[in-house]
Amino acid sequence: MLRRGPRPLALHLSLAMLRSSASLGGLPHWKNASPPSAPEAIFRALAAGLAGGGAGPAAAEADPAAFAAALGTELFAQDAALIAGIAAYRRHPYRRVLADPPVLWQEGGTVLRDYAPGGRGLPLFFVPSLINRAYILDLNAERSLLRHLTAAGYRPLLLDWGWPGAVERGFTLTDYVAGRLARALRAAAAAMGGPLVLAGYCMGGTLAVAAAGLAPDLVRALVLLAAPWDFHADSPERAAQLAAMLPLMEPALAFAETLPVDLLQMLFTLLDPFGVGEKYRAFAALDPAGARAALFVALEDWLNDGVPLAAPVAREALGGWYGANSPAGGSWRIAGLPVDPTALAMPCFVAAPLRDRIVPPASARPLARLIAGAVLHEPAAGHIGMVAGSNAPAALWQPLTAWLATQAGPGRRGRRGKAAGARRG
Repeated sequence: MLRRGPRPLALHLSLAMLRSSASLGGLPHWKNASPPSAPEAIFRALAAGLAGGGAGPAAAEADPAAFAAALGTELFAQDAALIAGIAAYRRHPYRRVLADPPVLWQEGGTVLRDYAPGGRGLPLFFVPSLINRAYILDLNAERSLLRHLTAAGYRPLLLDWGWPGAVERGFTLTDYVAGRLARALRAAAAAMGGPLVLAGYCMGGTLAVAAAGLAPDLVRALVLLAAPWDFHADSPERAAQLAAMLPLMEPALAFAETLPVDLLQMLFTLLDPFGVGEKYRAFAALDPAGARAALFVALEDWLNDGVPLAAPVAREALGGWYGANSPAGGSWRIAGLPVDPTALAMPCFVAAPLRDRIVPPASARPLARLIAGAVLHEPAAGHIGMVAGSNAPAALWQPLTAWLATQAGPGRRGRRGKAAGARRG
């Protein structure tokens, strides 16, 4: 076995066991179509899937024993596929081999990497989430948004927050945004000779909104990729459940001064409890030597390579963002100042992927309405697939590159923009 994961493994195996046992436990209640001990949608899907073998819902009532046997066989096969998928993932030979670009700026464990040193293209400053590695935007040679933009003539810069050390474990969101991010942005603007396009992905987009409000002189345009804003828009109940987890996390926060990676992964699992099992069962059926399998492993390696969250930030995010919905409610403050998207006066590109389960489109979409003149892009993709999936070039890379071409301005266009200008001439 060459790698860990999916993390936390015990949780995913326990959920698979619960799924199987609860589905079998729901059999006595099938006739009233209300299996209280099982997730009803899963139970019904399993039953419907057996219909082709003569053991569908009608047969379940006519011969309960035969249906129970067929259902047990199906559940066993699915659990076996899950184990096979996890084992295949753990022994897959894929490894990320890209070399990191040079560092333009550094403070503590945080570095700013320059993807086109000495380049003259429009500078793009990318801010990732605090809880995942920055390299999702530079996954591998075939799936790198930043290298795509470099080839298009732009000058991408990637902020890598790094692992929270002794200093960062005490950071609040103000320390990250008004402190470290603001200083990195100012250093980059000085090195580039003027304001930059500020781009944020996921939680990094929410932080980018705050940073743009604090330093509008350093930001010429804003790009927000699946950035959560209204945390109650899609499911207030689910947000309340996540916020209610905070007291349970306090012992870990006090001990580690961070929210550990496995606990973070557990919170994400709560958004789609059986999703990991589904994708690993599908992975078991793939050709391990194929491109789809390699991309799956690359993305799963990134997902399992998380970063702990500083305890003060965890409290702000769970209690303030998810609990009080402070960004959308207007009560979120950085350095004592309200974070107000309506006060931003700059071009803006908002991407709200329609299949996003981590940041539902209803959560990201309000930023396009609040920022005057913002362009809303809604690709038919998921949260991660939009930036690094097999369809990422069509879903995001090309539309974003086209929008950036309208922002470059005279003398600052990428190579494609210059070529287009030459053809028009």
